[in-house]
Parts: sequence; structure tokens; C-alpha cells
Amino acid sequence: MLALLVASAVLSPQSVFAAPEVTYNVLSADEKKAGWALLFDGKSTKGWTNYRAKTVNKGWTIKEGVLKCSNPAEAGDLLTEGSYKWFDLSIEFNMDKDQNSGIMFHVDESEQYPWMTGPEVQIYDHKLQAGVESTGLMYQLYRPLDDAAKPAGEWNRLDLRISGEGCFTKINGKKYYDFMLGSEDWNARVAKSKFAQFKNFGKLGKGSIAIQGDHGVVAFRNIKIRELKS
Repeated sequence: MLALLVASAVLSPQSVFAAPEVTYNVLSADEKKAGWALLFDGKSTKGWTNYRAKTVNKGWTIKEGVLKCSNPAEAGDLLTEGSYKWFDLSIEFNMDKDQNSGIMFHVDESEQYPWMTGPEVQIYDHKLQAGVESTGLMYQLYRPLDDAAKPAGEWNRLDLRISGEGCFTKINGKKYYDFMLGSEDWNARVAKSKFAQFKNFGKLGKGSIAIQGDHGVVAFRNIKIRELKS
């Protein structure tokens, strides 16, 4: 009888189906010391609003520490309430098949859409291919030589540095390209893009981080930022 009671306790539904401990959306002691801060607490949309709004649309959901654009038709672009000049940004994302999104920076609300002021790092479940704006590309501006993105259903990590001393984009630890805001090369690329018509595109020098939310089903976690002095 004692053996049966022990076995019952060990194999009870509560122990077998216990929810796994969430280990993301937290900062280590070293990260805190280095100046990192969470932009997403894993529980709420505190610190975020929809573009040109004061609330967050119902198309954005939070479950088990993951922020998800669950319904692009009812989500819309998200914007940080905070404004950032120079920074390191780190964000993990997981795409459904053939879906896409994007991360923009130095965004303000002076134009109809955030991409009219803020350059966008593309997120798209598609192999690197000429003519396709695949994951990690600076939309219409910079392309990598190699493809380090994982396929739909797997978590990827984007690292973006925006600094007066130099900028770069990394996907899953692999540097894709370097660039410098306002440089001759940057200005020439913008002039050849659809962004040339927008006088403030990439020129604000400071602004919000934005997550595109009207194109695809994409999930995000471990969204963190470290402000830089230059």
C-alpha cells in the first residue's frame, strides 16, 4: 500500500503536467551590470503602444512569456514609449511559415506609418534570394552575403547596434553588414530606395523602437536594450 501511495504521488497529474519554468525575459546579473534593460516584461505590454495610439490592439497577445502578433488584421505596429539614440538591441523572434515582420528604429509619429521615419530590419521566412527582402536585411538598403536565419517554428535572435561610431546587424550571432547613419554610402542607398521621398527617414537621430504588426504571425521574447553613450 505504501508503495502504491508513493507511486501515485510521483505520477500525479500535477507533477507530470507541471508547466515548465519560464527562463526568458529576465536579465542576468552581468547584463544588469552592463546596462541592459528589458523592453518586454513577459507579462504585459507595459511600455508599448500601437502607432499613434495610447493602447495596444487585441491582435497582440501574450502567453507563456511570449509577445505575439496573433492576428495581423487586428494588431498593427507597436511602438516603445521610450525614445533611444545610440543603443544595442537584442530580440528573439519565431515566425510561422511564410510570415514576416520587421524591427524599426529612430521612429516618431510624424508620418502616416513608422517606416516613413524609421529604417527597418526585415523578418521574413524565406531563404536569402535576390529580389527578396529576407530576414536580417535592412529593407531596400543593405543585404548580407550569407544566410544565418533559422526556418519557421524555430527561435532566431536579432542583434542591432546603432551608434555614432558604427552600426551593424547580426542574426543568430553572425554579422550581416556594417553601416553608418548619414554616411555618403547610407545617403546614396537611401536616394535609390522608396524612402528618398521622406525627408526625415533615418535622419531623426533618436526615436522609438517599433515592431511591425500588420504583415504576419510572428512571436517575440527576450526584448532588451542597452543605451550607449556614443
